[in-house]
Amino acid sequence: MIYANNDARLDFLLSYLMEENAQARGIGLPSDTLGKRRLLRALMNVREAGPASDEFLSAQDEELQCQLAEKGVVSVQGEGLKVWQGDITRLQVDAIVNAANSKLLGCFVPLHGCIDNAIHSAAGIQLRSECDEIMRRQGHDEPTGQAKLTRGYNLPARFVIHTVGPIIHSGAPSSAEQQLLASCYRESLLLADAHELQSIAFCCISTGEFHFPNELAAEIAIAETRRCLQETKHIRQVIFNVFKDVDKDIYTRLLA
Repeated sequence: MIYANNDARLDFLLSYLMEENAQARGIGLPSDTLGKRRLLRALMNVREAGPASDEFLSAQDEELQCQLAEKGVVSVQGEGLKVWQGDITRLQVDAIVNAANSKLLGCFVPLHGCIDNAIHSAAGIQLRSECDEIMRRQGHDEPTGQAKLTRGYNLPARFVIHTVGPIIHSGAPSSAEQQLLASCYRESLLLADAHELQSIAFCCISTGEFHFPNELAAEIAIAETRRCLQETKHIRQVIFNVFKDVDKDIYTRLLA
């Protein structure tokens, strides 16, 4: 379908999602584009996995590609270990790594600031549906330290690798918890290599909502990555994607 403008396309997407969601049917449409985009993301965040019409998916993909073009796609040059600060959903790599929860379905909290929410929001509702298929076949929650691969959909990354990091409830991480974090990096790298991927970008797994100390997490990430790259055949570039200045400083210092 051809829409008169971007706002008309957003109006269609919002009306479709509100018609699906009985709790959202009374919400008025915002008058501005930013407001409409925020509401679209919120409604996508709370939508359960499931099919949608071809018309909706086509319009959603057009909108998300438009948003990506506005943000700009980033390609990090060079081989080896790199650090890059910014929005991981802009990176053009073979795979980005998502710090997922054990349900593997993305974050259902509207407009939440976690990386899981950001990746699912930028990829589109197809990502949650593919994760749902994986989990239904698996029949149980995703174990900590393992990894699963899905398509990237509307991301510039071809694939998303989902891994569940350890949650640190209090105190310093135990030896077992440190090993689980190392496993997140190892399993993600081995999975990427098994699919003959050459570039992969990691977020700072477990350091946000899961409270793993930033410095120790970076030490484990770099050490385990260097160890794994001695075994892999295809990976040429590993990017440590950071968002906070403190993590940029840590990774820059450790990689130097």
